[in-house]
Amino acid sequence: MYQPGVVLEGINQMELSQQSLISGFPDDIALFCLARVPRKYHTLLKCVSKRWRDVVCSEEWHSYRQKHKLDETWIYALCRDKLDQLCWYVLDPNSSRRSWKLVHGLPPRVLKRKGMGFEVLGKKVYLLGGCGWCEDATGEVYCYDASLNAWSEASPLSTARCYFACEVLDGKIYSIGGLGSNSSDPHSWDIYDPCTNSWKFHSDPNIVPEIEDSVVMDGKIYIRCGTSAVTSHVYAVVYEPSSGTWQHADADMVACWRGPAVVIDGTLYVLDQSSGTRLMMWQKESREWIPVGRLSSLLTRPPCQLVAIGKKFYVVGKGLSTIMFDVENVSSVYMLGCIWTSHEHEIIHKICWFTILD
Repeated sequence: MYQPGVVLEGINQMELSQQSLISGFPDDIALFCLARVPRKYHTLLKCVSKRWRDVVCSEEWHSYRQKHKLDETWIYALCRDKLDQLCWYVLDPNSSRRSWKLVHGLPPRVLKRKGMGFEVLGKKVYLLGGCGWCEDATGEVYCYDASLNAWSEASPLSTARCYFACEVLDGKIYSIGGLGSNSSDPHSWDIYDPCTNSWKFHSDPNIVPEIEDSVVMDGKIYIRCGTSAVTSHVYAVVYEPSSGTWQHADADMVACWRGPAVVIDGTLYVLDQSSGTRLMMWQKESREWIPVGRLSSLLTRPPCQLVAIGKKFYVVGKGLSTIMFDVENVSSVYMLGCIWTSHEHEIIHKICWFTILD
C-alpha cells in the first residue's frame, strides 16, 4: 500500500546520509575522526566522495588541524638541474623513508627564472618575481594550493623584483629590495595582505639592493646585505613593525652572520661555510657569538641552506644531501635519506618549511 509519509521519511534519511561526512555521525564527530588521518593519506580521502574532497580542501579543515595541533610540517626545496631548469622536491620529515620526492607541475613560465622569492602563507606557497637571461625582472606571482595540488596566478607585486628578500611577518608576505626593472625602486618593499589579496608599496633609503639572506626574529625582519669590499664587515638592517621603518642592525649581532641562518625559539643559528661548515649561535644575553661545532664534510655538501622545524633544523646541500640537527641535544646529528637521480640538483634559493595540508 502507498504510504506517503513513509516514502518521504525514507527520502529525507537518504538525503541526510548523502550530505553527512560519515553516515550516522554528526559532522563535528566525523571531522574529529577524519582530521586525525595522516597527511600522506589526504589524497586518498579526496577520492572517497565530492563532499570529502571539498572538506579536505577547505579552510575549515586546515584551521581545525592547526587548532588541535594535528597539522604536519613538510619541507619544500626549490632546485635547479643541469639543464638550468627549476624543479622542486618535498620531504616528509616524519616518514620512515625520509626521502625527497619530486613534485611535478611548476608553472612553465618560471622554469628558467632565477632570483625568485619562495614563501609560504597558510596552506599556500608563493613563487614571486624573478628574471632570466632574456627576461627582465617581473612582478608575476604564482600560488600553489597544497590541498588542491594546483597552481594559479596570484596578485602581482607592486614592482618587478629579482634576487630579493622574502619573509612572512604577522600573517603577511614581505618582498624586500633586490634588483628590478629600470622603473623599479631598489630601496623599497611590498607587503601582501591575504585578506585583501593585494600588495602595498613602501620605500626606505636604508634598504639596499644587494641582499644575501634574511630571517624573522623577535617580531622583526633582519636582512643581511652584501659584505663591504673595503672593510669586509657584515652589514644588516632591521625592520621595526611599530614604526614601519628600517634601521641599521647592531654590529655585534651581525658580525658572524656569514652564511644561511635560522631562528629557533628566538635564538639565531648561522652556518658559516667560508671554511668547512661551522655552526654558530648568537647569545642575546651576553651579546656574543658562540661556536656550536663543525659539521663533517662527509655529511654536508656545501653550499647548504637551513630550514627549522620545532627544536630541530635541517641542513640541505648539493644533491639534496640532508642532515638533521637537534638544538636540544647539540651532540645529535642525524643523516637523512636522500633521493638520487641522474642529475645532481643544487639548492639555488631559500628552502622554506610550512604547515599545509596536502
